Amino acid sequence: MAKTYRIAGMTCGGCARALEAAIVAAAPAAKVTVDVGAARVTVDGAGDDQVRDAADAAGFTYEGPVTPAGGC
Repeated sequence: MAKTYRIAGMTCGGCARALEAAIVAAAPAAKVTVDVGAARVTVDGAGDDQVRDAADAAGFTYEGPVTPAGGC
Protein backbone atom coordinates (compact mmCIF):
# COMPACT_ATOMS: atom_id res chain seq x y z
CA MET A 1 0.00 0.00 0.00
CA ALA A 2 1.34 3.42 -0.95
CA LYS A 3 1.98 6.00 1.73
CA THR A 4 2.74 9.72 1.39
CA TYR A 5 5.37 11.55 3.45
CA ARG A 6 6.34 15.19 3.96
CA ILE A 7 9.97 15.86 2.98
CA ALA A 8 11.46 19.34 3.43
CA GLY A 9 14.39 20.81 1.55
CA MET A 10 13.62 19.75 -2.03
CA THR A 11 13.85 22.57 -4.57
CA CYS A 12 14.22 21.01 -8.03
CA GLY A 13 14.11 17.95 -10.23
CA GLY A 14 17.61 17.03 -9.14
CA CYS A 15 16.38 16.87 -5.56
CA ALA A 16 13.52 14.62 -6.65
CA ARG A 17 15.91 12.27 -8.45
CA ALA A 18 18.28 12.17 -5.46
CA LEU A 19 15.46 11.33 -3.05
CA GLU A 20 14.01 8.70 -5.37
CA ALA A 21 17.44 7.07 -5.82
CA ALA A 22 18.02 7.01 -2.05
CA ILE A 23 14.65 5.37 -1.39
CA VAL A 24 15.15 2.79 -4.14
CA ALA A 25 18.63 2.03 -2.78
CA ALA A 26 17.05 1.31 0.62
CA ALA A 27 14.09 -0.63 -0.81
CA PRO A 28 14.84 -1.79 -4.37
CA ALA A 29 11.26 -2.86 -5.14
CA ALA A 30 9.78 0.50 -4.05
CA LYS A 31 7.70 2.59 -6.42
CA VAL A 32 8.39 6.28 -5.74
CA THR A 33 6.62 9.46 -6.87
CA VAL A 34 8.09 12.79 -5.78
CA ASP A 35 6.15 16.08 -5.80
CA VAL A 36 8.76 18.79 -5.20
CA GLY A 37 6.22 21.64 -5.13
CA ALA A 38 4.14 19.98 -2.41
CA ALA A 39 7.26 18.73 -0.57
CA ARG A 40 5.87 15.20 -0.59
CA VAL A 41 6.88 11.76 -1.71
CA THR A 42 4.55 8.81 -2.22
CA VAL A 43 6.14 5.42 -1.76
CA ASP A 44 4.78 1.91 -2.29
CA GLY A 45 7.03 -0.87 -1.05
CA ALA A 46 9.11 0.79 1.69
CA GLY A 47 8.54 1.32 5.39
CA ASP A 48 8.52 4.56 7.34
CA ASP A 49 12.03 3.94 8.70
CA GLN A 50 13.43 3.26 5.22
CA VAL A 51 11.92 6.47 3.85
CA ARG A 52 13.17 8.49 6.85
CA ASP A 53 16.68 7.08 6.59
CA ALA A 54 16.78 7.59 2.81
CA ALA A 55 15.61 11.21 3.11
CA ASP A 56 18.27 11.87 5.75
CA ALA A 57 20.97 10.20 3.62
CA ALA A 58 19.97 12.32 0.61
CA GLY A 59 20.22 15.53 2.68
CA PHE A 60 16.52 16.26 3.16
CA THR A 61 14.37 16.56 6.26
CA TYR A 62 11.82 13.82 6.88
CA GLU A 63 8.73 15.39 8.46
CA GLY A 64 6.59 12.26 8.72
CA PRO A 65 3.63 10.68 7.03
CA VAL A 66 0.80 12.75 5.64
CA THR A 67 -2.46 12.17 7.50
CA PRO A 68 -5.32 11.46 5.11
CA ALA A 69 -8.27 13.86 5.00
CA GLY A 70 -10.62 13.03 7.83
CA GLY A 71 -7.73 12.02 10.09
CA CYS A 72 -8.08 8.26 9.52
